[in-house]
Amino acid sequence: MFTLVPSHFFDPATAREALCEVAQLKDGDAVEYIEIPQYDAVLVYAQDGDSAVSDRPEIFRILTRLPDCPEYNKILCSQLDGRLYLAVAQGKNLLLANSFPARDFTTAEYYIFLALNSLQLNPEISTVCFLTPLDAEDEMSLYRYFKAVEKL
Repeated sequence: MFTLVPSHFFDPATAREALCEVAQLKDGDAVEYIEIPQYDAVLVYAQDGDSAVSDRPEIFRILTRLPDCPEYNKILCSQLDGRLYLAVAQGKNLLLANSFPARDFTTAEYYIFLALNSLQLNPEISTVCFLTPLDAEDEMSLYRYFKAVEKL
């Protein structure tokens, strides 16, 4: 669970409330935050209260690697633990950072295309980048719609 809050609206004292507006938290969940200065935002996220490990969420890795995408339309994905993590930017302007339930690659593709359609981005002139491995069949499926497919 996570949300991005513009830096100028973020107050550490209300981080839990900000996350509660978009996600259902358990009483034991620890709420943490990380500044994302390149997008002038703060990533607020929950850690499972039962977890002794303090891992940063996958969307943090996506957001920090998004500038590595080679094109002006930056599309970066990761499919991990039955979820698609997706961030989209135009130049230095972040348009979307979200995750979706996607137990299979067809579902992940659906969410990628849904997001691009809602942002009015044309996949035919865009490169999609992945942080997680793609098998050959999934990569070929993406090549039918995108100008290029890259692994970061």
